[in-house]
Amino acid sequence: MQENDKNQDQITAQKNLWQVNRLLQKHKLIETLAHKQNLVELQSRLKKHDVQAVAQILEAVPQDDRDVIWQLINEERKEEILLVISDDVRAQLVSDSKTPDHSTTLRAFDLFEGRLRQIPITCREDLARAHPIWIDLVAPDEDQIAWARELFEVDLPNPKDLTDLETSARFYVEEGDEVHLHSDFLLDREDASRNVAVAFILHKSTLFSVRSEELPVFRLQRLRARAQSGYVSEAKDVLLDLYAADVEYSANALEDVYVELGVVGKQVLRSHITDDEAAVILTSIAEEEDLNGRIRRNVLDTRRALSFLMRAKFLSEAQHENVREILRDIESLDGHTAFLFNKINFLMDATDSSININQNKDIKRLTIISVVFMPLNLLAGVGGMSEYSLMTEGIGMPKSVSYTAFMMGLIIVGWITFLGLRFTERRTVRKKMAAIHKTPD
Repeated sequence: MQENDKNQDQITAQKNLWQVNRLLQKHKLIETLAHKQNLVELQSRLKKHDVQAVAQILEAVPQDDRDVIWQLINEERKEEILLVISDDVRAQLVSDSKTPDHSTTLRAFDLFEGRLRQIPITCREDLARAHPIWIDLVAPDEDQIAWARELFEVDLPNPKDLTDLETSARFYVEEGDEVHLHSDFLLDREDASRNVAVAFILHKSTLFSVRSEELPVFRLQRLRARAQSGYVSEAKDVLLDLYAADVEYSANALEDVYVELGVVGKQVLRSHITDDEAAVILTSIAEEEDLNGRIRRNVLDTRRALSFLMRAKFLSEAQHENVREILRDIESLDGHTAFLFNKINFLMDATDSSININQNKDIKRLTIISVVFMPLNLLAGVGGMSEYSLMTEGIGMPKSVSYTAFMMGLIIVGWITFLGLRFTERRTVRKKMAAIHKTPD
C-alpha cells in the first residue's frame, strides 16, 4: 500500500514538473514574440522620424538602448544620422564592431556624380569588377589582402607590421611609382587614448589604406565625401583630406584637454586640498599629459608625411595650397600643446606644493607636541621616583592627594608651555607683516 502511494506521488511530481516546464517554455515563447513585435514597432516608428529627430533620440537614451536602436536603422540613414549627431555619440557608434564582416573590413569607393560612393564588396569577383579610387582595409584577413595584391598589383603591408619609426621606412617610393606612407592617427577614448598606425599606398590613381582598427577620422571623412558633391576628385584628395581631418580631430582632443585641466585647476587652486584629493588630481593631470603628448606626436607625424608629399612633387598646385593650409593648422596646434605642457607642469608643481604644505603642517603639530611634553617628561620622571613619595609622606600628605596635585601641576605647566609657543609664533608673524608693510615699493 505504501509502495503504491509512493509511486503515485512520483507520477504526480513528474506531471507537475512537466506542466511547469511547459509553462516556462510558453512564457519564453511569449516573451520572444513580444520582444520581436516591440522591435518591429520601434523600427517602424524610427522610419517615421526625420534624421535630426532620430539623432536626438540616440543622444538622449542610455548606451545599451542606443546600441539596440542603432541596429534597427538601415545603412543609408546611418550615414545621414552620423553627420548631425554629437561627436561623443558618433565616436561610440563608429567604434569597432564585435563581429566584423567583409563589408566592414574591406571597403571600396568610386566617384559617382562628384560624390564618394561605396561599392558593395562581398567576394573577390566584386572587387575585380570595381574601379575604385580608394580601398580601405580595417583589420583585413589574409584573403582580403591577397585579393588587393593580385588584382591591383600593389604591395600591401600587414597591419601588425606597421611599427617602423625611421623616416626611410615610413615614407618612400617603390618601383612602379607606388608611394608608401606609414602615419599615426589619434584615437581619443575615455578609457584609453592611443595612436593607431595606418599605411597609405598610392598606386595608379587608387589610394589603399590599411590599419588594425576603425578610426573616427576615417568614418567622418567617408560621410563628408558622400554628402558633399565635389569634395574629392581623385585619390590624392582623399589622402590629404584624411590628414586634414586628423588635424581637426587632434584640435578637438586638445579642446577637451583644456576643459579637463580647467576643472583640475579649480581643485588645485583651492585654499586647501587633502592628500587623497591630491592623489586623484595627480592622476588626472598625468592622463591629460599623456593625451597631450600623443597629440603632439600625432601632428608631428602628419607634418612629416605632408612634407614628404610636397618634396616628392606628387601634388598639383591646388593640393600644394591645401597642404600649406594644413601645415599652418599644425603650427597653431604646436603652440597650444606647448602651452598645455607648461600648464600641466604648473598644476603638477602646485599639487606637489599642497602635499608638502600638508606634510609641513603634520611635522609642525608633532614638533609642538614634543615641545609641550618636554618639561612634562622631566617632571614626570622626577615624580615617578621613590624619593618623591618619601617627601610627600614627610609633610603628612597622602599619596593619592599628592599625585593628583602633581598631575594637575603637569597639566598647568603643559598649557602654559603651549600658550607660550602660540604667543611667540604670533609675535614673529606680526613682526614679519610689519616689516613687509614698512618696506618701500
